[in-house]
Amino acid sequence: MFPISKEALFAVSLFPYLGFLWFVTRSGQLPRLALIGFYMTLVFVAVTIPVGIYAQVVYNESLANVDFLHGGAEFFLTLSNILVVLGFRQAILQRRQPSEPEA
Repeated sequence: MFPISKEALFAVSLFPYLGFLWFVTRSGQLPRLALIGFYMTLVFVAVTIPVGIYAQVVYNESLANVDFLHGGAEFFLTLSNILVVLGFRQAILQRRQPSEPEA
């Protein structure tokens, strides 16, 4: 069996996620705020990679071991999760509202 590095696995996992984003964007079925949250996950990835490299070069540590950098990067993941939850919450609340009678 071939050993797979975590970096290679991370890079390969991006393609299914991009496919997911393409399909849900095209479908128009996802609440807009939730869709923005899913796209924010890409911002998290885009921020985490250079910050992780910085932690390795400057501190000779992995990102997980440099708290202030790790926390700053994780902020973007937290923000994306909040947007996804708020988007679906908004959609649920809109569905629960009784429809207005036609005049």
